Amino acid sequence: MAKYGRGASKTVKSAMRRRKRGTLKSGSGRKVKSRKQAIAIGLNEAREKGAKVPSRGRSRKRTSRKRTARKRSTSRRSASE
Repeated sequence: MAKYGRGASKTVKSAMRRRKRGTLKSGSGRKVKSRKQAIAIGLNEAREKGAKVPSRGRSRKRTSRKRTARKRSTSRRSASE
């Protein structure tokens, strides 16, 4: 089964063309230069239109947080002496 529908593909294609022309704007109103950002904007627009696109939550990678090892306090050493 396909993840993305034809409607999503057309919307992303449109966003890429707008980026090439220099008319694609980000949420803050600045020109989009990044290819990845243009694709993300296209997918978001497709989502709003109701095209078949996976929800944002599933596609985002989860970052694992590494816990830093804490040094044990030296109070044990002084208590035993």
